[in-house]
Amino acid sequence: MKRFLFIMICCVAMHSSWAQLNIIPKPSQVLTAKGEWTLKAKTKIGAPADVKWTHVAGMLASQLGKATGQAPQTVKGKGDITLVASADTSLREEGYRLLVTSKGVTIQAQTAKGAFYGVQTLLQLLPAEVFSPEPVAGVKWTVPYVTIKDVPRYAYRGLMLDVSRHFMPVDFVKKYIDLIALHKQNQFHWHLTDDQGWRIEIKKYPELKTISSKRKETMKGHYSDQKYDGIPYEGFYTQEEIKDVLKYAEERFVNVIPEIEMPGHALAALAAYPQLGNNPDKIYQVGTKWGVYEDVFMPREETFKFLEDVLTEVIDLFPSKYIHIGGDECPKTQWEESRFAQALIKKENLKDAHGLQSYVIKRIDKFITAKGRRMIGWDEILEGGLSPNATVMSWRGTEGGIAAAKERHDVVMTPNNFVYLDHYQAEASTQPVAIGGFTDLAESYSYEPTPAELSPEEAKHILGVQGNVWTEYMKTPAYVEYMVWPRATALAEVGWTPKNGKNFEDFSKRMEVHRKRLDYLGVNYFGAPINKKFEYVWPVKK
Repeated sequence: MKRFLFIMICCVAMHSSWAQLNIIPKPSQVLTAKGEWTLKAKTKIGAPADVKWTHVAGMLASQLGKATGQAPQTVKGKGDITLVASADTSLREEGYRLLVTSKGVTIQAQTAKGAFYGVQTLLQLLPAEVFSPEPVAGVKWTVPYVTIKDVPRYAYRGLMLDVSRHFMPVDFVKKYIDLIALHKQNQFHWHLTDDQGWRIEIKKYPELKTISSKRKETMKGHYSDQKYDGIPYEGFYTQEEIKDVLKYAEERFVNVIPEIEMPGHALAALAAYPQLGNNPDKIYQVGTKWGVYEDVFMPREETFKFLEDVLTEVIDLFPSKYIHIGGDECPKTQWEESRFAQALIKKENLKDAHGLQSYVIKRIDKFITAKGRRMIGWDEILEGGLSPNATVMSWRGTEGGIAAAKERHDVVMTPNNFVYLDHYQAEASTQPVAIGGFTDLAESYSYEPTPAELSPEEAKHILGVQGNVWTEYMKTPAYVEYMVWPRATALAEVGWTPKNGKNFEDFSKRMEVHRKRLDYLGVNYFGAPINKKFEYVWPVKK
């Protein structure tokens, strides 16, 4: 009877609490009480004597200092706000328990990463002004009495950024990572190479930065207009810049997954190294239009040597368990017309050109596996037979993910109709130019990553969900922000919150406060007042 009464009290408290607890993503379990704790001028933040834990405490102190004008002191052990290493295995790697009483704030977690997510929730329990980069006067810095136990639904919660079509500066990449971390996402998928630009320095192949990172012009307007701006475009990240970004991400518990496209989307690389293509005598140029090119890597031994050399430098740079190799949209025309390719198909006893793609992917998978990493690729890597260790990103709907999970392969769900953030999010005539399609906030929020077709055992292979951001039409960081948020905020809740805890009407109410946080963070989200740095002007529907 006592247990039943406690459950009833919890349910009432959880139901009534959301008017004041505007936490995104929504926690697993919430119990509120009357009263509030006040942040004082001499508040101390305590943490275990461990570098990662003290780092989390320091980040909290820094943000509180920016907003209040007085940074709390960090101490070892107990404070007014205390981070505690817990032995509670139910919290797992990323979960936390947050308790706010008259005695102060306690965040319990098994790991510093879990404590970091607890800190994100604590910040959201404070007034939105806590996200201000400078002191805000006249704010009552209080936190309601609450007990929260929170564990993410999925282990993989990601956001991708394509910097090949339009290069994004390091400062913006860091801001992007900040926003990933704020929303308790843990994966930043960095799309670094494509037909329209190669954006990562590879020391063994210097012409990738001197030739492949530049294109003579860029499409303007819609693809159907077939117009170009005539302006040279370039940009790449040095390895030192990448190391800087990786350190920044690590400090925010965000894993960075590099993507090096193969065997298609290879035109930028072929512009520098034409001998790797199917027509070595051809003069290749970095792509200036959007879409898919027929120019792909020819699977000669020289090409495999190039790809393995590139991946070696990438693996040496990136600590990520996953290395993304693309594998999507690889036209087979040149292989079907090539004597060499056809001879290789016969030699390796492959069925056809799709089998040849599988041959390439399996060789690369073997190489990546030998380096102690896991290969991940778009769902086209299923064609011709899936490599044994591969993880699949299902983007052409859910079918690829379902097929891979049934074969007991791990899957990240990224179906374009729900998670492609380059789609229009409102009536096209009222928006800047975008690639097309329509995915609004409600549709992104409605997504259910685990397909009903899977058995419980197969469903274990659904690692999580990721939002994808392709930048053909996003020339500036401000436009990226406009397209990504708040839809990525919805996807963060899809990845974190239990299925039965989601409710779009409730989410929309919490977003009213969350928008204020994004305002203080300087995010040019959809629905925000137009930022003066936002360089697009578009017709507004009358």
